[in-house]
Amino acid sequence: MPLPPTSTRLNSMASRPDLWPTALDTLGRIRRAGTVPGLDLVDVNYPQHVEDVPQEDVVAGLAEAGLGVGAVNLRYDDSFLDGAFTHPDAATRRRAIDLTIAAGEWALALGAKQVIVWPGQDGYDYPFQVDYQALWTHTVEGFQRVADALPELQIALEYKPLEPRRFYAVGDMSTSLLCVRDVGRANVGVALDVAHALMARENPAQAASRALHEDKLYGIHLNDAYGQADDGLIVGSIHPVQTLELIWTLQQGGYAQHIYFDTFPVREDPVAECARNVDALRRFWQAAMALDADAIRDAQARHDALRVHELLRAPVLVGGQP
Repeated sequence: MPLPPTSTRLNSMASRPDLWPTALDTLGRIRRAGTVPGLDLVDVNYPQHVEDVPQEDVVAGLAEAGLGVGAVNLRYDDSFLDGAFTHPDAATRRRAIDLTIAAGEWALALGAKQVIVWPGQDGYDYPFQVDYQALWTHTVEGFQRVADALPELQIALEYKPLEPRRFYAVGDMSTSLLCVRDVGRANVGVALDVAHALMARENPAQAASRALHEDKLYGIHLNDAYGQADDGLIVGSIHPVQTLELIWTLQQGGYAQHIYFDTFPVREDPVAECARNVDALRRFWQAAMALDADAIRDAQARHDALRVHELLRAPVLVGGQP
């Protein structure tokens, strides 16, 4: 199975401006991303990355850098601190929906296939603060309206258990899939962020397996974390065996969407850090392809942990990186 296209976040390309000779506005970040060996795409945040840049300039900049766009990711500003789809004010909810539809129009113009909605303020912080059923209903209605307005695009819900709110309206894979089922639109699915899954105390491979079974895994945000926060560390740097299992699960499930590196280089050279992500993904992909799938399934049928451990010893140093 071929490696899917790879993508990275434009925000990461703003780090370490001392290492880059030109301005790191949106077009400068695109140029910088274009120097990463093996990178195919970038994911664009809407509206932050494009609000002050003519659309034709973004298209030209991407072509010059040799990059496409994997997805457009929503980032709701501080006017949505009390919620976007779940804001208590109906007019503000409508504005959030309109903003999301506008992001979809940008996605179409840039040749992207997805809009990814991270509902970063759709939640609560205190007991008794919200009506939980209203929170759910407004979430479902928001996704329905966006999906109906953008039938040619995939609309992915990127769940997260907390940060910046203490509780999210949709905080784990199971709840996300239930939300998708209630939305009831063919073009709505889920984006799995590894760090978010770890924060939710999920095993990323199990979460991916559930979404693949429902044919609703629309995006993978690959990174690593210690599990307490959204660390955004290099792919497989903390959980190499769980990363290998996730990649193997994607291969077994026929996942063919792009894979997005949602990592946060701050002190590191972002070009070198992204190149390391590309290389790590390729190594994990090759290692997963080399696993004896029949032997693993046989061991899984018997819940044989020792046999699985033995099978992993050849292609991967357990506890290390491929």
